[in-house]
Amino acid sequence: MPKTIIERSETQFLQVINEKGEADASLMPSLGEADFKRFFETMLLARAFNNRALSLQREGRIGTYASIWGQEASQIGSALAFSDEDWLFPSFRESGVLVARGYPMWMLYRYWAGDERGMQAPPGFNIFPMSVPVGTQIPHATGAAWAMKLKGHKKVAAVYFGDGGSSKGDFHEGLNFAGVFKAPCVFLCQNNQWAISVPRSRQTAARTIAQKGYAYGMEGIQVDGNDIAAVYKVVKEAVDKGRSGGGPTLIECFTYRLDDHTTSDDASRYRTDEEVEAWKAKEPLIRLRLYMEKQGWWTKEYEDAAAKKAQEAVDADIKKAESVAAPDPADIIKYTYKDLTDRQKKEIKEFGWGS
Repeated sequence: MPKTIIERSETQFLQVINEKGEADASLMPSLGEADFKRFFETMLLARAFNNRALSLQREGRIGTYASIWGQEASQIGSALAFSDEDWLFPSFRESGVLVARGYPMWMLYRYWAGDERGMQAPPGFNIFPMSVPVGTQIPHATGAAWAMKLKGHKKVAAVYFGDGGSSKGDFHEGLNFAGVFKAPCVFLCQNNQWAISVPRSRQTAARTIAQKGYAYGMEGIQVDGNDIAAVYKVVKEAVDKGRSGGGPTLIECFTYRLDDHTTSDDASRYRTDEEVEAWKAKEPLIRLRLYMEKQGWWTKEYEDAAAKKAQEAVDADIKKAESVAAPDPADIIKYTYKDLTDRQKKEIKEFGWGS
């Protein structure tokens, strides 16, 4: 019998500000000068944090670090669309998200130095620890969103992951569950084109990652991940939809990782200089600066002052991070079980770690 093939093309691509800094006024969210300056200044702060982290790693003062260069619009534009009541589940590359939400930078530096206390979120921060295993945080966010729905809370959960994470079973399980139960969850895929050395083309044969959302009963949107206005717009709309009972959304931020996968990687072994240079011209800070300059909101003096302020804040937090007393080695044992076993008590005593 003949077969009828119906191609679904619901996935939309959104760009508000193009690479020349020109904006489509009909698509621009309700944002003014103060909002764009907040975007710009937060981006400068996140970049200052990132640059100093790279330097600290080279100096042996922190461990392996995952750079956010090139992905600032995806991280900051999304982070600023949430409220303090929402719950965020980051992967290991979301330092920019945490900086944008006001998470203490000195604690982030402690975390990257190997002190897990850096991920013990202070009161008022509904942020789970960064997930280093790829994709495992996706079902956690779905479960949190479902719990909030059952309790009648008008909140959302949001989870960040990369294009590589979309190949994990956790991705499919989390989205399937969220779709069935209409959980108020925002799934944020930062498609930076490379999962370590594996290109996006090897992750899926689908035309986009966003279109996968429709298989699980939710809207899927692909957005220019280097356009902070577009990212903010789609995430804010997804958040509002989730709060009002409209269920989950899958957002694919189409962006690029300009640095190595981590400081332990050498990206020159698997991608060309020409590819990287082409994407550098599209990076988010350049685009935002061009737009703000056209609006009369940017001057070199303004940026220099904002950059200086950001650098001073970062340097002060590094000093604080490095002045914190080392953790108690006994913590390795203390929290394995609810109560210490006799054997653990003996081990702590033998090592001279106290009680």
